[in-house]
Amino acid sequence: MKVLVVLVLAMAAASAGLLPQITPVHPRDRITKPTINGRITNGKNAVENQFPYQVGLSFIGLKGSWWCGGSIIDNSWVLTAAHCTAGSSSVKVYYGSTVRTSPKLTHTVSSSNFVQHASYNSATLKNDISLIKTPSVTFTASINRIALPAIASSYSTYAGQTAVASGWGRTSDSATAVATKLQYADLKVIDNSVCQQFYGSSTVTSGVICVASVNEVSTCQGDSGGPLALDSKLIGVTSFVYAKGCEKNAPAGFTRVTSYLNWIKTESGVYA
Repeated sequence: MKVLVVLVLAMAAASAGLLPQITPVHPRDRITKPTINGRITNGKNAVENQFPYQVGLSFIGLKGSWWCGGSIIDNSWVLTAAHCTAGSSSVKVYYGSTVRTSPKLTHTVSSSNFVQHASYNSATLKNDISLIKTPSVTFTASINRIALPAIASSYSTYAGQTAVASGWGRTSDSATAVATKLQYADLKVIDNSVCQQFYGSSTVTSGVICVASVNEVSTCQGDSGGPLALDSKLIGVTSFVYAKGCEKNAPAGFTRVTSYLNWIKTESGVYA
């Protein structure tokens, strides 16, 4: 399963400066039969055109197929996670979907059009970000870009603010089928020092942004690569959660977009 990166929670006594005591793993390394899978646990159903920047990504590779999310940042560019593009030969991009299987438009793109961060490390989860070059799409009420934060000398940590994550998939740890409709959840950004108490400072670096999970609401498998948005700007790319389940009220991690604005501009020419 090539879906959301999962982490094993450090022991309760671990401090922010310690490494996680169990190595983080991708779900694809824990099962033998890749499948399309994923969820935002206990989220809400999105309404038509609520998240026009959200795309669904159906990847194909030698080890099977898997589902991720992504964000439109330009007419011909989608931003997603490196652990989604890794090992893929092609992807079918679903645009303008609220019902996952009923997109307004699709494009199939080969891996030659992927720009995966050259320093992505699947063991440490660092630099979990990729770009996908797509055929140009015309923006409509259903299909539109999300703005990036402006490049600056310093950036907000966003700690204490409420952002929104979106994606498709199963809606609980016990669910056996993927969700039909796009899901979303409002999630409070927490300081990295708090997140490091769960996952360690080697995983929660300055390039990561974390959100709290309260009342079993969280991102999870299949939401990988999808957006975390705040004030109509993209601030995060869904990256990792707690390995033992998405309803355990452990923080969820995202690639921090402000840490990669120069990389995005260099590789795609896209900036705020």
